[in-house]
Amino acid sequence: MLLRKRSHAFGSALLGGAIVAVAGLLALATGLVSTGDGSTSTRSGVVAASGATPAAAVTGDARESEGGNTVNQIYKADANGVAFIESKVSEGIASGSGVVLDDEGHVLTNNHVIEGASEVTVSLESEGQMYPATVVGTEPNSDLALLKVEAPASKLHPLKLADSDQVEVGDPVVAIGNPFDLQRTVTSGIVSALQREIQAPDGVTIDNVIQTDAAINPGNSGGPLINSSGEVIGINSQIETGGEGSQGNVGIGFAIPINTAKEEIAQLESGTANEHGYLGISGATITPEIAQAFNLPVEEGVLVQQVEEGGPAAAAGIQGATTAASVEGTEFGLGGDIITAVNGESIASTEELVEQISDAHAGETVELTVISGEQTASVSVTLTERPAITAG
Repeated sequence: MLLRKRSHAFGSALLGGAIVAVAGLLALATGLVSTGDGSTSTRSGVVAASGATPAAAVTGDARESEGGNTVNQIYKADANGVAFIESKVSEGIASGSGVVLDDEGHVLTNNHVIEGASEVTVSLESEGQMYPATVVGTEPNSDLALLKVEAPASKLHPLKLADSDQVEVGDPVVAIGNPFDLQRTVTSGIVSALQREIQAPDGVTIDNVIQTDAAINPGNSGGPLINSSGEVIGINSQIETGGEGSQGNVGIGFAIPINTAKEEIAQLESGTANEHGYLGISGATITPEIAQAFNLPVEEGVLVQQVEEGGPAAAAGIQGATTAASVEGTEFGLGGDIITAVNGESIASTEELVEQISDAHAGETVELTVISGEQTASVSVTLTERPAITAG
């Protein structure tokens, strides 16, 4: 089971604009289960959301009624617009969820659901036929991906996208997805909080995130969080867990606002969303405690862990770790270079380095301030495009 846990561990890994957990307690993205065995408009024609309607008419108008639609009504209206996604990855078969956007077969999901997949297939009915899908575009910084499913139009039931800026704390919500491969599972709850911040698996901060107590679990990733009008307000993406040994729901889940997704859809369709700069290293955040424990020359910055062979950092001569060490059970490497600034602007963490690199573009040259042994130097690195994800 591939899980990412949310917490505050110092260890993290950076690959170009990508940051993932090196060890321990960072970001649980709630999908990707390895199975061993309001009207709206967008900048793209991909989602004709203002004209899209749920799979079935929802009884009543939630804007005019006190309680909105029942969970049963929402499920009947929207369940057919929730996709079941399987990705062939090196660990086996991973599963997640998705939202049907239009009658052309576009499906929105989390990037981490399909990341690294050699083949992606999608079912549009509970236990139904699996159709081949291609990855149209990915945006790791927002943990979003757009698929195109080769399925008959009769099987496609687009969901309507809401204006997530209108969401309020206490609003009733419904989550539909495929937790633990249990297809078409519905749970309900409320909007517990707004304007939360989470980290995408690549380490970039996603703002204005919706928190909910509707139960979401591994396999729900990429599925919709739905308001009482039957409209999608967010893409379920992460959960808070109870700590080590716990991988299930504890009543704290996070959904990427659908308005964030709308901003990315045109770029996802054109395939330009992931044209961020790529550095090609993994790194760990230096804290005062770590600096003291290992006698590092600075109390903040990024300690390079690994350098991708043939990548931009390697070409610039940046060196990775030569020895291993651990703090409170978390392992990371020592002896590598330390990055303390980008273009003269100090960085205090891997997250800040990710954001700086991701804000740059492929082909752009950045100046990194690098401590190597007892020497501090400015190193010029010409960034490249993030390696593409290939899928079926």
